[in-house]
Amino acid sequence: MVVLPQLNYNIVGKSNFNRQFIIGITLVSAMGGLLFGYDWVVIGGAKPFYERYFDLTSSPYLQGWAMSCALLGCLVGAMVSGYLTDRFGRKRPLILAAFLFTIAAIGTGTFNSFNLFILFRLLGGLGIGLASAVSPMYIAEISPASMRGRLVSVNQLTIVIGILAAQIVNYLIAEKVPEGASDLMILHSWNGQMGWRWMFWAGTVPALAFFILSFFIPESPRFLTKAGKWPEAIRILERIGGRQYALEAETEIAGTLHGNSSKIDWKSLSSQKIRPLLVLGIVLAVFQQWCGINVIFNYAEEIFSSAGYSVNDMLFNIVITGAVNLIFCLIAMRMVDGWGRRKLMLLGSLGLAMIFFTLGTSYFFELKGVAILALVLLAIAIYSMTLAPITWVILSEIFPNSVRGAAMAIATTSLWIACFILTYTFPILNKMLNASGTFWLYAAICLAGFLFILKKLPETKGLSLEEIEKLNVN
Repeated sequence: MVVLPQLNYNIVGKSNFNRQFIIGITLVSAMGGLLFGYDWVVIGGAKPFYERYFDLTSSPYLQGWAMSCALLGCLVGAMVSGYLTDRFGRKRPLILAAFLFTIAAIGTGTFNSFNLFILFRLLGGLGIGLASAVSPMYIAEISPASMRGRLVSVNQLTIVIGILAAQIVNYLIAEKVPEGASDLMILHSWNGQMGWRWMFWAGTVPALAFFILSFFIPESPRFLTKAGKWPEAIRILERIGGRQYALEAETEIAGTLHGNSSKIDWKSLSSQKIRPLLVLGIVLAVFQQWCGINVIFNYAEEIFSSAGYSVNDMLFNIVITGAVNLIFCLIAMRMVDGWGRRKLMLLGSLGLAMIFFTLGTSYFFELKGVAILALVLLAIAIYSMTLAPITWVILSEIFPNSVRGAAMAIATTSLWIACFILTYTFPILNKMLNASGTFWLYAAICLAGFLFILKKLPETKGLSLEEIEKLNVN
């Protein structure tokens, strides 16, 4: 493991930060996270109803495709984000993501064709892929070092709020399903005909707000410096921290850049100095997905029905999981710049390994009800204060300025590949291994992640992006 010492550049100490401005543009950018969370999870509550509408209940492969198709869009969005951010900056891709969220929210619930349903889910996934790469990167690049962990965690907070909003919207829209209702009864109910549509349409309001507000945020000063637009970069840095902060930060940023290019430097990405950072980012991104927690959100119906809960209980339990997710994400925001990134990642990976082993054992012995719900809530609590937000913080800060867009795109693409594999394979694994074997598998993955983090992950709290780069690359 590489230990990163603290450098004393004292930019923070010499500056009086414009917190209102910083928080304002952070919140607008983080709306990408809000739509990410909503669009990603809304399908879980709509699942019992659109599956009956499109007659998918007898095919686990079509069920998996309906749930995971958006992740292919995420994959494409993440892949192109590197080119878009290096060519056009951070602001324009955020506007594009907001536009995609808007048309996806409208289109997914409008048409009666399963193929068109899939098409608009893919477009929504494209927006998620863009936002997931660009929003945390943008926030990291406008944030002072002393605030960066908390501000980047705001993106995860809005993801969690989006998740909870989707869960509450689903719960409020869905009418009560009679006990023992058949598939045919659910199909011809309001839920089966219209309810699931309104669950998707509700996302139009925040998507439009994100689209409009994105036009009013500034471009990243680090991108402007890379593009040779120094006066604009200085002006934005002055608004963030005053004249002295702007001059010192601009000098430090410029010192880490080599030339003035908007092209992806593939040679630098494969260099001996940057390759270990890229591998670290890819492994952490994949691990955040393969730790297994996300199947609880996407396949809540199967998990809670296996524990003996009805459809109505399942929708209420999903809201509870969202509330726990939000509470512990807020705790993470208070801890990330104090405890640091490494300790929280170690806590999360080991804690989840222990919980998933216990959860698998509970399913093996056919425990029902509150015991399963308690373990699920504990797993979400651990994940929400560790791996969920901290992975995004680390990914947004470990890569050098000159290749950050491309490197972030590669790491985020890896994350969505992993997420697609996880989401698509869960119903198949669940059928082959049962719930017990599936969660034991996730426990083993979490233990492997713990050992990797223990050996490879350095601490980066309190350092500017340029300080991290000098210590990692030079």
